[in-house]
Order: sequence, then structure tokens, then C-alpha cells
Amino acid sequence: MRLEPRLETPWILWLAAPLAAVGASLLIAALLVLWSGADPFGVFGLVIKGAVGTQFALFETLTRATPLIFTGLAAAVAFRARLWNIGGEAQLYGGAIMAAVLGTGLLPLPSPILIPILLVAGALAGALLLLGPTLMKTRFGVDEVVTTLLLNFIILLLVSFLLEGPLKDPMGMGWPQSKKVIEAAQLPKLVQGKRLHLGFLLALVMAGFVWFINSRTIHGYEMRAVGFNARAARFAGMKVDLVMVKVALLSGGLAALAGVSEVIGLKGNLTLDLSPGFGYAGIVVAMLAMLHPLGVVAAAIFVAAMFVGADAMSRQAGVPNYIAHVMVATALLTMVVGMLFTRFRLKWR
Repeated sequence: MRLEPRLETPWILWLAAPLAAVGASLLIAALLVLWSGADPFGVFGLVIKGAVGTQFALFETLTRATPLIFTGLAAAVAFRARLWNIGGEAQLYGGAIMAAVLGTGLLPLPSPILIPILLVAGALAGALLLLGPTLMKTRFGVDEVVTTLLLNFIILLLVSFLLEGPLKDPMGMGWPQSKKVIEAAQLPKLVQGKRLHLGFLLALVMAGFVWFINSRTIHGYEMRAVGFNARAARFAGMKVDLVMVKVALLSGGLAALAGVSEVIGLKGNLTLDLSPGFGYAGIVVAMLAMLHPLGVVAAAIFVAAMFVGADAMSRQAGVPNYIAHVMVATALLTMVVGMLFTRFRLKWR
């Protein structure tokens, strides 16, 4: 038995891979629910109801999906060019730091000016955080998986230092948090009385923007070419190192927008627990979407629905909400296997 590359992948396989991954994760989760002594159909029904069963639940799911769209796009952009960006968490916090520094009164400007400045400044911070590991990869051959992963912990320690020092809120009663961003820096809510904010629409716009770059621009063609075969792309005259730098700037900036939107759209300040792992979950989102930017939106909403629905379900059924983490993790593993068989077929001798 051996793996043989496919000359052409049928469209049905591209569709079946994510569906099979989701189905396999649901099956594994059902077995775990049975093991806990609960009814899988009842539990999954509660998950669906908790995620989209009411207007409040639906808006909460979309709110949770907002940072996942940004980090999913960041991973999709980088992975397509075979830049293995595992530092989405660091880039997210880099954007959040800039929002907390500039949005708490340092720039007393009206909202139409201040909010774009915060978004751009945050994106630049995230872009620079990924630029360093990318230059180390292109110049010295340093593995970017290691550098971007370790950068996550470095930035978290930096955030902890800032929240206990320069950025600590003097009115925070000792809690490690920054001051609240001023009203002019806050993203408007899309629905009165709900937490869903303008960041969600911005995430959708960025998904369309990335799709346009990938499918309609020379830069998108170069990213795909470098991802397929960097040596062949260099032989064809492409400046591979420059392409990787552009990919790094775009990917890091997208991940940072997740942090900016969480600070100025939802939380209102910077805290050490701002992200429960959005940077890592973005990798799952990108893989479930098969690196397609529009598919990232659907995958992010699915993953967000699992987490929001599981939280609601655990309060009613007594099943731990960690079942959502199991489903997301198994979906990633099964998706990797599915993507393998979209590119290769089994050949028996």
C-alpha cells in the first residue's frame, strides 16, 4: 500500500473532507457523552439550542465567532504560502496592547478618526510580531513553528508585566487590567442591548478582502505558487522571500485585528484572559475551511457555536463543556486526514 498523488481532485472530495471531519468529531463526542451516562441526541439538541436557539444565543455565537474569523484568516493566509504561523495568540495580544495604549485617552480624537487609527496601529503591531520570525526563516532557515509558538508565551508575559505596571488601572481594585478605553474608541453595537459589535462586519469585510487577494491579484497567485513549490516559484523569477514577507505582514495584521476588536468592541480593556485561545482555535478554523477565506467565516461560526452551545448545555445536562474542546480537536485531526486524501489516493499493489 502506498500514497499516490492525485493529478486532479474531484470537487466532491473537497466538499466531503470538511463534512467528514465534522461528522467524525460528532461521532467521537457522542461516544464520550454515552460514556458519561447522558443521551447524545438530547445533549446535541441542547448544544444547538444554546448556540442558535434564541436571538440572544445567535448573537452570542456571532460575537464569539468574530475573533475566530480574524485568526482563522490569519492562519489561512500564512498556511497557503507554507508559512506555519502558530503565533496568532501573540499577534492578537499585540493588537490588544496597542488598542489599550492608544484608546484609553492618549489620543483624544473623535470616533471616525480614532477607531481607524486603533485598527491600523494594532494591525501593524501584529504584522511586526510575525515579520521577525519570517525574516529569521528566510535569512537563516530558523523554523518558524518554534519561534512563533514561543513568541506566544513571551507576549503573554509582557502583557502580565504591563498589567501589573505601566498599564494597570488605578481604579481596578487590584485586578490586573488596563483602564477602560474611552467612549470615542469603542466600536458601536450592531444590535441595541446585545454584545454583537461592528467588529463582526469588519471580519466579514476582511474575509472578502482576502478572497479577492487570493483569487484576483498577482500577490495571491504568488502566494499559491510559493505554497505549492517555493523552488519552482524562485526558478520562475518570483522573489520568494519578498512574497513571504508580504504574507507575514498580512497574516500578523489579521490576527492582531482580533485583539483590537475584542478590546474596543467587547471587553473595553486589556486583561490577561482576553483570549481563551482564539489564536490556536484559528488554526482549526482555517483547516476546517481548507484555507478558503470565505469558508473561514462558516468554520468560525461552527466552532463558536460549539463553544457557546456547550456552555449552555453543561448547565442543563450536567455534561462538562469540555466536550466542545474535544469536538474541535478531533475535527482538526480528522480534517488533516481528509486533506491528505484530497491530494493523495491509496494505491494497492
